[in-house]
Amino acid sequence: MREKILTFIEKNSRIDLKELAIVLGVDEAAVMNELEAMEQENIICGYHTLINWDKAGVEKVSALIEVRVTPQRGMGFDKVAERIYNYPEVNAVYLISGSYDLLVTIEGKTLREVSQFVSDKLSTLESVLSTQTNFILKKYKDHGTVMTEKTIDERIQMIP
Repeated sequence: MREKILTFIEKNSRIDLKELAIVLGVDEAAVMNELEAMEQENIICGYHTLINWDKAGVEKVSALIEVRVTPQRGMGFDKVAERIYNYPEVNAVYLISGSYDLLVTIEGKTLREVSQFVSDKLSTLESVLSTQTNFILKKYKDHGTVMTEKTIDERIQMIP
């Protein structure tokens, strides 16, 4: 039942518990108890709303920053990642494979604000060897949700 609940709420965290219970064929109290247990166990870590800021008319700059670091003895990348994720500008930090070690996602109001975060805070950390900043220019799909409207091909079809 846990996996089914997680699958449903991952796509729609606002689903009505009564509706979810009906879909799963269990009573509402069982669903509520399971959700509370998964929150206590940190399986469910939070509930978020996906917003298309462009449509909301709010200017935001998002960036993916690849970071190469020197892991700390006995702790690997965890301590470095913790220092980075404690900055309020940071949305996410991932340990990745490839030529960089960490992928950091941040948001700011301007390109300058994001660039200053990287140069003033991130690049100056003792363990950071190098960074590469990739600005997000347009989101097509985020968290499984298509963020753009489908384009309609208005060309006239020619039949031979």
